[in-house]
Amino acid sequence: MAEGARLLLIVTGSTLRAEEMDRPLAYYLKQRVEEALAVSPDDDLADFQVQVIADFRWLHDDALQGMATISLGGPGVNELAHRWLEEVPVALAVNERYFIQMDPELADAHASVWGMDNPTTQIAVSVFLDRFLPRFLERCATIPPAPLDLDDEAESGPEDD
Repeated sequence: MAEGARLLLIVTGSTLRAEEMDRPLAYYLKQRVEEALAVSPDDDLADFQVQVIADFRWLHDDALQGMATISLGGPGVNELAHRWLEEVPVALAVNERYFIQMDPELADAHASVWGMDNPTTQIAVSVFLDRFLPRFLERCATIPPAPLDLDDEAESGPEDD
């Protein structure tokens, strides 16, 4: 995967609560995105791969920051969501219980999906899938492949996690 990687990243927090609650939700989101990619008539989406990664991996790897990214989980448990809290516009906020942040012009293929707790984050994911995923994937189709080496796990030790 070193040459011409086309990735859509789902970023979750690294806290114990995020690992317990948000990571399983991220794999559900991954499955749904993969299903949408599989039935998409857009040939530019055919070679996308969806990966779930930790927030600190995304924050400390400049190559990943240009990839299409969905941050999952709130700013209290996900450092990327915390960073994007003021940077990425709110596309939808419902009763201050759940939020979808995404630039309306999609200048960057970045979205942050979160709720005040896990049940509202689940609702936010459902709303994102229904209302925002098609436009988000249209934007992803315009992102050119990027050189990336994801096989660096062997270089990291326990102190890097």
